[in-house]
Parts: sequence; structure tokens; C-alpha cells
Amino acid sequence: MAFGLILLTISLDAVGIGLIAPILPQLLKSFGLERSLALHAGALTAVYALMQFACAPALGALSDRFGRRPVLLLSLAGGVLDYLLMACAPWLSLLYLGRVVSGISGANGSVAAAYIADISSQAQRTQRFGWMGACAGLGFVAGPVIGGLLGAMWLRAPFVAAAALAAINLTLAWFALPEPERPRSTRIAWRELAPWNALHDLVRLPQLTPLLWLYVAMQLAGQVPGTLWAIYGSDRFGWNPTAVGLSLAAFGIVHALFQAVVAGRASQRFGEARALLGGVVADSAGYLVFAFATRSWVIAPGLLLAAAGGIGGPTLQSMATAQTDEDRQGALQGVLTSLASLAAVIGPLMFGAIYVIGARHWDGWVWVVGAGLYVLCIPALRTLLRAAPRLRDAPANA
Repeated sequence: MAFGLILLTISLDAVGIGLIAPILPQLLKSFGLERSLALHAGALTAVYALMQFACAPALGALSDRFGRRPVLLLSLAGGVLDYLLMACAPWLSLLYLGRVVSGISGANGSVAAAYIADISSQAQRTQRFGWMGACAGLGFVAGPVIGGLLGAMWLRAPFVAAAALAAINLTLAWFALPEPERPRSTRIAWRELAPWNALHDLVRLPQLTPLLWLYVAMQLAGQVPGTLWAIYGSDRFGWNPTAVGLSLAAFGIVHALFQAVVAGRASQRFGEARALLGGVVADSAGYLVFAFATRSWVIAPGLLLAAAGGIGGPTLQSMATAQTDEDRQGALQGVLTSLASLAAVIGPLMFGAIYVIGARHWDGWVWVVGAGLYVLCIPALRTLLRAAPRLRDAPANA
């Protein structure tokens, strides 16, 4: 019951975030920002990611000390207020304030992940983290579709719908989500609330360092399609927006299936380290297919390979939880969310520049660089493969 409620919370949260994506450009135009549209759209995206980077470790650490349930409830209440603010905002400054609040409340993914770690055995975690990623992915696919339909009726309607979803989320959590039984931190060091301090504390765990390095590589590589898929499809194959949207929807659905169905089974059959390696290899191969594809039909096997790479994330997350004390799971998930948010700030800027520079000669360089990030992780992968039996059997140590 608790696991199902957390999955529903994650799904509704993702749908609510995705709802506003299609109407953001039109909303900015309503403020008279036609000439600086791209600048403000990028700034609003960056503000959201930066607030998640700053706040996810704090929410995770606070949930270690004061409980998952109260932190989740507060963040969900903040989401309701945020979407209502953006639905009514008459000034651009209030829209930015709304994105700040949204980034803070949206950082509750770290608390949800810690909740799943609390109520799951180590054998269950890969599969359950896979379901978590799948629910978020499907929510992000469905959200823009619904938001586009609502936005056609009234520009502010997606914000109202997002507020309603957040309110449903809050109501369900208030009445039906229990506090998990777990070892609770007896104190909190306020320095741990800063993302750099929390990361520094976790990096001192030698068995966790290669996993964090791999996680950063995965998150950075994932920014390539997120940033450039529409441009790449248009430049290389002449795709229209419909073709781009259909390809992204297909990828999102298949990626979610791999996370929900394959990740847990692969880790149980082959071991977590080998499943992680398989995800890295599949993702890299998919990127190389995109780099060298000369026909649009070749994209299909590339999308399948990249979707198969989705088994790596839940597996890595499960391995990381096994190497962290039970009373610090919130801090760990906060750091992971923070690193993902930092990648969402750096990645689009970095890969956008690479694409612009490289496209003068060949537009496939950005995919080669994305795959090349994993080459830098070969030492970390070798360490994990050698230590796989010991990491599986040994208890976590702080």
C-alpha cells in the first residue's frame, strides 16, 4: 500500500511538472517578451534546476532526522501554492518566484526515493527504483500532452490542473501514507544541508565514490537527447514536430518498460554490477547509432538500445543504498537528486555548444561525446565488477 502511494505521488508530481512545459513560451509572450523569449525560458529552467540542486540534500537530510512523511507533506503543500501562484501571476517576477518554490518542492523526489529504500529489502530495491523511474518517465510523457490540450483552451489552465493534481497528491499522502519504520538520525549537522558538504561526506565512503562518478556520467549523457533531439531530428532527417513528438513518446514508453520490468530481473539474474555494465554498454551503443545513422529507420534500434540503458539508473541507485547507512538514506538520495539537477544545468549548455561547433563539419559529434563520457568511467566499472561479491554480501558502513 505504501509503495503504491509513493508511486502515485511520483506519477502525479511528474504529470504536474510536464503539464506546464507546452505553454511556457506562450505564457512568456503574454508578458511581452517576444525578443527575449529564449533567454527567459532558459533562465526559468535553470532556476528550477538550481533550486533542486541546492535543496534536495537538505530535504533528504531533514527527512532522515524528522521523518519522511512530514517533509513530503510540506513539499507537496508547497507545490499546491506554487502552481496556484503561477496560475494567477500578473508579473514576470512572480513567475520566477513560482519557479523557485517549484524547484524547492520538486526536490521531494529525494525523500520519495529514501522512502522506497526504507520499505524495501536490498533484493527489492532495483526493481522498485525501476518502477519509480518508470512512473516519473510516463508522467513526463503524459504531462505535456495534457498540458498542450488544456493550454489550447486557456493559457493558465495547465497551472490550475497542476495545482489540482498536487492537492490530490497532498490529500492522499495526508490520509494514507504512513511513516516508515527505520533507524532515525538522532541529530542533524546543519552543514549537511548544503549540497557540497553532503556530497563531501558521502565521497569519503570509498565504496560509494565509483557509483557517484557513474551517476554523474549517466545524468550528463542523458542531457544530450533531452536538449538536442528535436534539433538533431530536424537537421539530419527533416523531421517535423509531430515526428519528433512521436519518437520521444515511443522512447519514453519503452524506456519506462525497461526500468519497470527488466531492471529488477537483470540485477537478480546477472548481479547488480553486471546489470549496471549492461545498461552503460546499451546506452553508449544507442548514442553511437544516433551519431552515424544516415536513414531515419536506423533510429529505431538506436532508441531501443538507449531505452535499454535505462536499467542502469535503478541498478546504480540500489547499489548506492546498500553502501550507505540506513539512517542516512535521505542524505544519499538528496545528493543523487542534487547531482542530477546540476547535470541539468551544465549539460544543456555544454552539449548545445558542442553541437553548434561540431555541426559545422558533422552533427554527430555530440552523440560521440555523450558516449565517450562512459569511457571515462571504465576504471569505476572495473572497480565495481571486481568488488561485486563483497559489495553484495557486506553490510553498509558509514
